[in-house]
Amino acid sequence: MHTVSGGEVAGILVAVFWAILVSFLAVALARLAQTLKATTKLVADVTDQAVPLLADASSAVRSAQIQIDRVDAIASDVQEVTSNASALSTTVASTFGGPLVKVAAFGYGVRRALGRKDGEPAKAPRRTVIVGRTVPAARREKRNRGKRD
Repeated sequence: MHTVSGGEVAGILVAVFWAILVSFLAVALARLAQTLKATTKLVADVTDQAVPLLADASSAVRSAQIQIDRVDAIASDVQEVTSNASALSTTVASTFGGPLVKVAAFGYGVRRALGRKDGEPAKAPRRTVIVGRTVPAARREKRNRGKRD
């Protein structure tokens, strides 16, 4: 029989330790390789799906820009129509406003003139009594100006 020396035992222990270490490293490298393959496949799938999505998003943004340009054109047209309507309103008011006031004043004068009989003086203003005090005729005329006819 052969006796094993201390150096041989130490060599066997180191060899076993290295064998275990290499096994663990091999397993770790195999899992790392699987992870890298899965990551590569995932990136490829994301790229395959992202490119059409980005194209669709770009198309949607272009379409939205076209619609915004159309709305902007419509808004500027509405603003122009509004300013034209305002100018037309001002023109109509200035053209017909003065003559209409004059016609209304003339009609009022004619009604007052026809309401009196020839040669009759204007009626004396009546006094209005308000619970213990008298209102002067001039103030009453201002107050009742639009109520008479």
